[in-house]
Amino acid sequence: MTAPGSLLVEVRDLVKHYPGERSWFGLGAPRAAVRAVDGVSFTIAPGRTLGLVGESGSGKTTVGRTMLRLQEPTSGKVLFEGNDVFGLDAARLRALRRKMQIVFQDPYSSLNPRMTVEETLREPLEIHRLNGAVSALLDEVGLDAAFAKRYPHELSGGQRQRVGIARALSVEPRFIVCDEPVSALDVSVQAQVLNLLADLQAKRRLTYLFIAHDLAVVRHIADDVAVMYLGKIVEHAPAAEIYAQPRHPYTTALLSAVPEPNPRASKQRIVLTGDMPSPAHPPPGCPFHPRCPHPKKSERCRTEPPPLRPITPGHLAACHYAEEPM
Repeated sequence: MTAPGSLLVEVRDLVKHYPGERSWFGLGAPRAAVRAVDGVSFTIAPGRTLGLVGESGSGKTTVGRTMLRLQEPTSGKVLFEGNDVFGLDAARLRALRRKMQIVFQDPYSSLNPRMTVEETLREPLEIHRLNGAVSALLDEVGLDAAFAKRYPHELSGGQRQRVGIARALSVEPRFIVCDEPVSALDVSVQAQVLNLLADLQAKRRLTYLFIAHDLAVVRHIADDVAVMYLGKIVEHAPAAEIYAQPRHPYTTALLSAVPEPNPRASKQRIVLTGDMPSPAHPPPGCPFHPRCPHPKKSERCRTEPPPLRPITPGHLAACHYAEEPM
């Protein structure tokens, strides 16, 4: 999606499989490995946001955590500023972690309940031997300096998430994985946090991987969107193109579920049948074919996995019939 040499993050054929476990008491054959992430590739240019979207269980959170080596990969590469993240020793990885941070989904469980806000924000400064004022960090995320003495249980959900964002900012990163940062918040608070993230991006020239299950949320912050299904990216394009003309039937179904603010607008909801298959036992052929509503679904879909290929310049889709209308 971007010219070579202008990239901050490159993910190349990332794979994360969890080995199958034996049944109780170690009896029986091992279960099949769970293919949480199964060959994902994308790039992000400096100062831009890639929205990574999919249902629960699609593998999007595993992508974010594996990129930061919070989990070790099965195979693949992640390059940050040209450096292979998976090839770094402990000392170099620790230095790199200053530049790569994460904001977690649950703003309560991600904060230590026994630490005040000030202690939470000062900890990363001390670890990385940085000078920084807690009051300045709080002000940057829209909180008064008086919040420094409070504990997480004394804060609202939106305030806790602002503290989580301030903690990520404290070490002056270039790249932040936002792992569903607004999904646990009320709708009215979601807009405030999204606006804050956008303002911080413009001010600090931050780069985001914004993980979400809601395409309506991603629409307000992402420059590009990648849609995941069963561990694979099935569509990747500039955000405006995804919303105007989706090329994969799964993306079309997700967009049909986005609420329409105009009560007079007619919109047909696409209801997918069945549940997402188990990542331990993905179906043959196209992973989406058991639920696909495309009128041209064929034997080819059931036997031949479609590659993620260009449909128009900059717009990729993994569907044998991506050029055909739904």
